[in-house]
Amino acid sequence: MIIYSKLNVNALTERGSKMQNYLDFKEKIDYTKLKEVARTIKQGGVVVFPTETVYGIGANGLSANAVKRIYEVKQRPLNKPISLLVNGTDMINEIAQDITDLEKALIREFFPGPLTIILKKKDIVPNIVTANSNTVGVRMPSNEIALKLIEYAGVPIATPSANISGKPSGTNMEDIMKDFEGKVDYFIDDGPSKIGISSTIVQVIDGVPHILRQGKITEEQIMNIVTG
Repeated sequence: MIIYSKLNVNALTERGSKMQNYLDFKEKIDYTKLKEVARTIKQGGVVVFPTETVYGIGANGLSANAVKRIYEVKQRPLNKPISLLVNGTDMINEIAQDITDLEKALIREFFPGPLTIILKKKDIVPNIVTANSNTVGVRMPSNEIALKLIEYAGVPIATPSANISGKPSGTNMEDIMKDFEGKVDYFIDDGPSKIGISSTIVQVIDGVPHILRQGKITEEQIMNIVTG
């Protein structure tokens, strides 16, 4: 985990004070401003915001044009799908279908938290999100700012990590702003990321969970759900 030095904090605060789109939520969340950010997302904007794993760069996950902006800003290849962040089971059911009992068990156990599960998508999810696949990654973060942002926006938020493609995932605002200043609509600063590594990605194939990316949640934890 990266700890800010006093010099870095002062520099970031000074830079942020000159930027109307920099929101300092490290000590207290300003829900009025958070609702403004949510409206920006709903209208097609792109924002950097915290999750418990790493910072994400998000947009309206139901808008192909908004998601296209993420790819452009991150310099991300279009053949790499983007996961959707949700705030509850109702939103999961809006974007995914044919959810199996095992997938439901994994969701109950690990949502909210650092697990992304691959589910069969509904047509409402734009193909650009899934790189033309019939599946979509879904995660419910545990970070309060992220959850409220999704709630206020009223849409799943397409959210890869806040970094230029190929660089390490963004875990502190100072580095993130260097890459994205002037390219996104808002930065929400919640201090250094609590976990600091991306979520575990799991896909259930023929009744067996397969880990596609190892993160905070381990294979043992996932298999305990299968055998339990």
